[in-house]
Amino acid sequence: GGAGGLLALFLIFLFAQIGAEIAQRLKLPAVVGEIAAGIAIGPSLLGWVTPSSLLDILAEVGAVLLLFAVGLETRLGDLQKIGKTAGMVAGAGIVLPFLLGYAWGVFSGFSPAHAAFIAAAFTATSAGITARVLQELGALGRIEARIILGAAVLDDILAMLILGVVTALQASGNRGVDWAHLGFVLLQAVGFVVVVALVGTRIIKKRSSVLDAPINPLSPLTMSLAGCLGLAALSARIGLAAIIGAFLAGMVVAESDQRHALEKQMQPLLAFLTPFFFVVTGMNVSLSALSGWQTLLSLAVITVLATAGKWIGCGLAARSLGARSAAIIGVGMVPRGEVGIIVASLGRSAGIFNDTIYALIVAMSLLTSVIAPPILTRLLKDAPPPEGSVAESAGVDDEDVSLLYSVEETGHS
Repeated sequence: GGAGGLLALFLIFLFAQIGAEIAQRLKLPAVVGEIAAGIAIGPSLLGWVTPSSLLDILAEVGAVLLLFAVGLETRLGDLQKIGKTAGMVAGAGIVLPFLLGYAWGVFSGFSPAHAAFIAAAFTATSAGITARVLQELGALGRIEARIILGAAVLDDILAMLILGVVTALQASGNRGVDWAHLGFVLLQAVGFVVVVALVGTRIIKKRSSVLDAPINPLSPLTMSLAGCLGLAALSARIGLAAIIGAFLAGMVVAESDQRHALEKQMQPLLAFLTPFFFVVTGMNVSLSALSGWQTLLSLAVITVLATAGKWIGCGLAARSLGARSAAIIGVGMVPRGEVGIIVASLGRSAGIFNDTIYALIVAMSLLTSVIAPPILTRLLKDAPPPEGSVAESAGVDDEDVSLLYSVEETGHS
């Protein structure tokens, strides 16, 4: 009943804060601590909290709001200005990791559709974790930082699209690949994204006053949240992931005059709800699924592939900036963070991933998020500013990035 449910919420929330605090003391992303907390209090170790449908719903709301907030940071105009280099980095950062992930999946004996789902988890980049590191080093003004953040956002959009197609493929059953149907699914996914992004942002630009509220100061927030939930539901209806709709809703609202006010108002909501997503993710990881040397070997292999895919792919795409800058950009694109984890949970709820694959992908997302920051710090510590660093400014101001980072950290100081 009610008391048990509230006790579970209390434990999850309390341990999320403790985990995040410890992680940050250890100079790790807060997300790592929140997931570790979930593993600790979940069935895997202490067994204090068991997964339930209530917790799943809360976790889903947490993921939806997190991606709405990331969408709020993403303006179409900024993406158009970001320049060819960021576009190339983003493209390379999708193609190579996807191919490596897919190859690993097929090699490990998965059906093509399942392998594509695994590959989708390889493609994301967590803008937030990297933004946090860059901000701590005071390197946000550097051209590499702008390219990384621009490309990371593009990668997330592309990863969402890939995810949409793969999810819809799954829904169509394993009747073998029906190319006409696949084309339709792809059209539907791209159409939904394009219509919402282009039409929505146009309407909001012209009619930003829709969100202006004479009576209730919070109504821009409440109306935006209604839009976010509506698009998330619609997106799930079409067979895309709900988070894609939420992300698009954020992108649409990002064009309004109230964008910065909304970002501030979202903070307490995120601080309350996102930890549930990460803790529940941890609770669903069965440590026994990760035991055994074969599984650990697989984990090592996919972590190496996932790291190499971004590092080499993005680094090569940025080689025109010189070797050191290319290395900085390559490493900056490595963390999978929350997006890789979201792919894993979608795969799990769709019944595509068994416990082992789910645990592997979550662990890979965590490991890449832990490996990259120290290397990035080392590379930036003694890096001279690149030539022409002012020439290709990406239109990302420091305020935007500090907000990006605060979204990621969701209320941990």
